[in-house]
Amino acid sequence: MSQVARGRILVVEDNKDLALGLRINLEESCYQVHVANTMADGLARLRQSRPDLVILDLALPDGDGLDFIGRLRAAGDATLILVLTAKTRQDTKVLGLRGGADDYVTKPFDLEELLARVEVLFRRIRSSDDAAVATALPDRIAIGDVEVDVRARVIRRRDEDVVVSRIGFELLLALLRRQGAVVSRAELMREVWGYGEGVVSRTLDTHIFELRQLIEPDPSEPVHIRTVWRIGYRLEASSESRDLSTRTERGI
Repeated sequence: MSQVARGRILVVEDNKDLALGLRINLEESCYQVHVANTMADGLARLRQSRPDLVILDLALPDGDGLDFIGRLRAAGDATLILVLTAKTRQDTKVLGLRGGADDYVTKPFDLEELLARVEVLFRRIRSSDDAAVATALPDRIAIGDVEVDVRARVIRRRDEDVVVSRIGFELLLALLRRQGAVVSRAELMREVWGYGEGVVSRTLDTHIFELRQLIEPDPSEPVHIRTVWRIGYRLEASSESRDLSTRTERGI
């Protein structure tokens, strides 16, 4: 009995055994899957198959996966990207996220976790949360010398746009909506990623690290995004955090 595909996925992975295993398991989960083993083939298949999601290995034989991401985003392609990487350095993960990846899984990975990440990313495609976010917060908010443009989904520091991953921006909005209240890790994972109770993921810490690099005067001594031990995080409410939405109207 045939089933309607839940979405189209392109796997770009040079390890043919791993690529085949991913294809089999994703197809069993009712996704339509194409496979490429090089960056060049991946870019060609991307144009042909127009996938909803790319599962991308960063270490490809003919180029760096970060370059693959850069080419897509520079061309205005917003296709969701889930990065696979054997690299465990935090800055490598952040480079991928800030370059435009939507999530990452570190090799070796648990198959069930990867499938869960894929499901969450597809849930975001079907989501209409952007409209709710736009009405829940002012258009522009200042945090220290950083301006958050909610509608444009842009962070500006000293009048220059800085690159932030899409999930990183959604995480920032989730913290801003709490207006200085403490938010638990579980609540952030549920709201931003759609994970259920009991799911633990270090990806939250990576995105917090990313935001601190962009927002904090000194990321090693954060004054805005504060860790609340054994609970979660809080975006520090202070006189520096303010609504800028009426500045233009008032001529400020």
